[in-house]
Amino acid sequence: MGKTLLTGGTGFIGSHVARRLLERGDEVRITVREGSKLENLKGLDYQAVTCDLLDRRSVRRALRAVDRVVHCAELASLARRDTDRMFEVNVLGTRTLFEECLRKGVERVVHTSSVAAIGPAPRPRATADENQIFTAGRLGIPYVNSKHEAEVEAMRLAAQGLPVVAVNPSWVFGEGDIYATSTGIVKRFLLGQIPAYVSGGVNVVDVNDVADGVLQADERGRIGERYILGNRNYTHDRLFADMARISGVEPPPLRLPAGAALRVAQALEAMPGRPPITVLEVKAATQWWTYKNAKAKRELGWTPSPHEDTVEATIAWYLDRESERFKRARRSQPIGYKAAAGALGALESLPGIGGLIRRSYD
Repeated sequence: MGKTLLTGGTGFIGSHVARRLLERGDEVRITVREGSKLENLKGLDYQAVTCDLLDRRSVRRALRAVDRVVHCAELASLARRDTDRMFEVNVLGTRTLFEECLRKGVERVVHTSSVAAIGPAPRPRATADENQIFTAGRLGIPYVNSKHEAEVEAMRLAAQGLPVVAVNPSWVFGEGDIYATSTGIVKRFLLGQIPAYVSGGVNVVDVNDVADGVLQADERGRIGERYILGNRNYTHDRLFADMARISGVEPPPLRLPAGAALRVAQALEAMPGRPPITVLEVKAATQWWTYKNAKAKRELGWTPSPHEDTVEATIAWYLDRESERFKRARRSQPIGYKAAAGALGALESLPGIGGLIRRSYD
């Protein structure tokens, strides 16, 4: 298959893509930065190249003698302090890399985007597909906007002749998230650090399935098209219930109305130090990040694995990696949170008041 340049290969998705590329027979060159963790690439036969995607000269050096490019590098964060850096890496970095790919005339580019670039479903319990018009800018979530703008850059260059295909993974679970970015919620759950949640939905997909989808998009995807790589749509309470059943850790008992959760987050942000939850996190959590995967199945031949296996594998990986820490963690929720949940449930059952509370969830 020739030589393939992989960005973000030290990360969660990228390291699994690296394995798939090597299994396919590619000669793989992986971009690294100073201080990059190479744990996920241990034992793999690859060429490392130091590259800053914001430095056009280093990008050109990385692209020498390259036939194909798989772009997995990104900065994912819901912290406002990371906003400027996120737009630099996700938007300007993508633009620089793809402009140089077009200049060089590479055979194929796969842009690993995100369902964030599509935005959440338009209403509770609905599902979005690749044709949905992006309206999520109104949420003011920098990560979401940066991923959308990065994909706009990719498609702008596709119109100029760049042979690029985009894949849009949903919430990626599985083994190997050493930075705890995508699967951080599982880690916090196992540590008993999620006392409450809000109404909303997410789509969970296995990292191995995403890696398969990336290569299938490389081989079969239509230029200028995007493909959602998603599997099971969960409500938050259903996801926590499954995680509790597998791990033995009690799920969070308290489901807060969105308005109340926002006020709590605002109050915490006003206090000194780093808040345990932010307004941006609440805004993201109250959306329905739920999707259809029919296009990827139909055009790429993509088949996701059973979703139960994905959640089990993620929990097993964390328990094996940090077993002693999780043994010391609380497995049951504090009685105060349970009492608050019971009181809120009683209020919901009252005529009039219950309707107001339920509307505030949505």
